[in-house]
Order: sequence, then structure tokens, then C-alpha cells
Amino acid sequence: MKPDDPRIQWVDEPPLGLAGRMYLPLVVQGLAVTTRHLFSKKVTQSFPEQRPQFGNPLIYRGVHRLNKDDQGRVKCVACFLCATACPAHCIDIIAAESPWPDREKYPESFTIDELRCIFCGMCEEACPVDAIELTSLFDLTGRSREEMVFDKEKLLSVYDMTKDAEPMRSVSGVDPVQPA
Repeated sequence: MKPDDPRIQWVDEPPLGLAGRMYLPLVVQGLAVTTRHLFSKKVTQSFPEQRPQFGNPLIYRGVHRLNKDDQGRVKCVACFLCATACPAHCIDIIAAESPWPDREKYPESFTIDELRCIFCGMCEEACPVDAIELTSLFDLTGRSREEMVFDKEKLLSVYDMTKDAEPMRSVSGVDPVQPA
């Protein structure tokens, strides 16, 4: 297409007045937006002094935890389904023969790289014994990459911290997606 093509309709810019040349309408528009935000309700919260409130904390996908059974043992049976289902490949399990007669294996080592995790919940869905769950803990911090790799003891300590506020879903029978 050439500039002298008869199908092209050229449009001239409208001439600007004095106010337009001084950007006056834009300045007034900007001041109106600033004034409106100055007197509107504030939505910023001072975290961590003010904890944000979620509608239903049970559907939030935060830090993982390893659940314990009624005897205080790790509930995981080291079947590797969570590690297989994980699209981010952030779960690493080393299985060992179980010292307990009710299962064949248990996780000798169970680590989750929380920096690699995408918190999709596939591990939770894949677990046949509901041993791994995502909690509503969201303030995940660490000063090094090594601190963000959660081992079995740390994942079990998350269970101890959250078991009262968030009982195991298999025990409580509460479907977090469906309202009660």
C-alpha cells in the first residue's frame, strides 16, 4: 500500500486550544483522581500487624503440612503419588521399610522445595491417605534457599501449628469448596 493510494483516508489532527496546549484538562483529570483516592476508604493493610482476612481460609493453598495419624506417626505411606503428580517436581521422598505393622513403607526423608512449588494442590489430590495438605499459612519467609526447603520435621511442625485451626479434611468431613 502506497501513501497515494485512493483507499487511504487521511485525517488531520484537530487543532489544540490554549488549554489543550497547556495540558490543563489532563492536569484537572489527574487532580480529580488524586482527590477521589484521598477521601476514599483505604484498602492498604499494615502487614504483619494486621492479618488479612480470607473468605474461606480452608480453600487457600498455602504452606504444606504432613498429617499425623491418631498415634502421632507420620501418615504418609511413601507411595510417591504426590511426587509423581507434582508438575513442579518439588517433592522428594526417600522411602524406607516401615517399623509399624500397618504399612509397608514410610518416608525416611520427605522434602518439599517451597520456592519451586506452584501451590496447585495436585499433591493433595493424589495422596490416597490424606497425608499431605495445603494450609492457609501464607506468610512464608526465609533468608536462604535452604530454609525454604521444608523437610519432614518442619512439615510435621506445620501440622502441629495448624491442626486445631484447620483439622484434617478427611477427619472433619468438611469439603472446603462446598459451603456448609
